[in-house]
Amino acid sequence: MVDVQGLADTRNIPVQKVGVKNVTYPITVLDKLNRTQHTVATVNLFANLPHEHKGTHMSRFIEVFNEHYHDLSMPRFLKMLERIRAALDAETAFGEVKFPYFMKKRAPVSGQESIMSYRCGYMGEVGGGKRDFVVSITVPVATLCPCSKEISSRGAHNQRGEVRVKVQLGPFFWFEDIIELIEDAASSGLYTLLKREDERFVTEHAYDNPVFVEDLVREVCLGIEALDRFPWFSVEAENMESIHNHDAYAYLERGRRNNNGSEHGN
Repeated sequence: MVDVQGLADTRNIPVQKVGVKNVTYPITVLDKLNRTQHTVATVNLFANLPHEHKGTHMSRFIEVFNEHYHDLSMPRFLKMLERIRAALDAETAFGEVKFPYFMKKRAPVSGQESIMSYRCGYMGEVGGGKRDFVVSITVPVATLCPCSKEISSRGAHNQRGEVRVKVQLGPFFWFEDIIELIEDAASSGLYTLLKREDERFVTEHAYDNPVFVEDLVREVCLGIEALDRFPWFSVEAENMESIHNHDAYAYLERGRRNNNGSEHGN
């Protein structure tokens, strides 16, 4: 059969990224408590296309991913991208995997156990002497406004927020450790299941620990720096404000991106 994608192209225009998006697949990742965890990922896989080729072979992205989905621990992700690059005879391969990560969590007073989900992901690039791998972890939190508490005689406004941490892969770490660090920096963590005694505790704990988004990113930054594991990281916090028709936002980053990559990680 004719390989149409492999035909020559005379327009002399290279394409930086071509591939497949929004592939939904079951995957297995490492879990601190249970060793492994099964979840469902949304996957984007790309490679560059030289100017002389008409198209890429889309099926090869899926073929390679199908060989690796049962073990997508962090080090294997870069190896998978290298396989994609070789299979497509490309200079560079790119990948992004997003998935919910689940943890058991006990309510603070009753001890009732439930499941919390956190949005995690991998982003990587391999080729041309570059091996870049960044892990993303998004944690929902509660924040209480320090200004509102200071100026009000009764109560203070609070809201749900999100903190997103991105770290360039360094030594081994667990998702759970970063999640706990983020929740400790907020006014309160969130819970799927709370009884009345838990709700009272969470409400009063948040009132005793007010934070702006600026406080939140700074405290998370200090916690990550104390781990001394990552050549580069970023922290962003966004509050879905309860008394404003806008969100509050803060962002910072530390370190320098190291494009040589690493074979360590979760």
